[in-house]
Amino acid sequence: MFKGSITALVSPFNNGNIDIGAFENHIEFQINSGSNGIVPCGTTGESPTLSHNEHQQLIERSVKVSNGRVPVIAGTGSNSTEEAVALTKHAEKSKVDAVLVVTPYYNKPTQEGLYQHYKKINDNCGIPIIIYNIPGRSVVDMSVDTMARCFELKNIIGVKDATGDLDRVTQHKSKMGDEFLMLSGNDENTYEFNKRGGSGCISVSANVVPDMCSEFHSLCNGKNFEKAKLLFDKLLPLHDILFIESNPVPTKYSLNLLGKMKEDVRLPLVTANSKSKEKIRKVLIQLSLL
Repeated sequence: MFKGSITALVSPFNNGNIDIGAFENHIEFQINSGSNGIVPCGTTGESPTLSHNEHQQLIERSVKVSNGRVPVIAGTGSNSTEEAVALTKHAEKSKVDAVLVVTPYYNKPTQEGLYQHYKKINDNCGIPIIIYNIPGRSVVDMSVDTMARCFELKNIIGVKDATGDLDRVTQHKSKMGDEFLMLSGNDENTYEFNKRGGSGCISVSANVVPDMCSEFHSLCNGKNFEKAKLLFDKLLPLHDILFIESNPVPTKYSLNLLGKMKEDVRLPLVTANSKSKEKIRKVLIQLSLL
């Protein structure tokens, strides 16, 4: 159910407010272009700057607009366990298909603390939970052994791995078996990630090129890696340029160029500088998007 190109949705803003119309249109764009799922309110959606009401509204709209056509995986992570539980309960009540829960940032919990965090969320919900392991932003790195321990809990089904360590795919597969879901959190490593046993990606680039990202992962899941490599090489400049500044700043500028939404972000993020914009535009032209 959760495989292929799953888009980590941006949250469109207009004069500081959520642009619901642009958000709904963006979901339609994703579904009509072949995306295999959507993730509202992840960190690409600037979740740290969303109010609880905005967070809940975006999740509810995602479920309503998608209307069962693709899975909805709601971002419900927090560095407060109680807040993560509350967000997960709301997402479950809203009828999402799963939740994505990032490892607690800033607190720097031990491996035991990580386990207890996820156990508390697990014990208070009845929907699938995907762990989001991104030590580059959260500072903590969930070990393979702790991941395996979490996988024994009834609702934990897999990981969005953004460690950048491709050996983790092999280690997870060896430790947890084929039932453990492995999604990449890094577009730029998805070719090798999928070759080693991954099932897809929770993708930033899919915001901009959902059709190409979907085709790439479909080729990988069909074991057509030779053709997939050609498409991956074509997409790699985009994967790279979308992180020329902090995510999702370059993505929002790209979508603005495509006429999808304003480039607005919330502080402490600011819009891309002129040099970055020039480089982003050049890549979009190379991909025949402009």
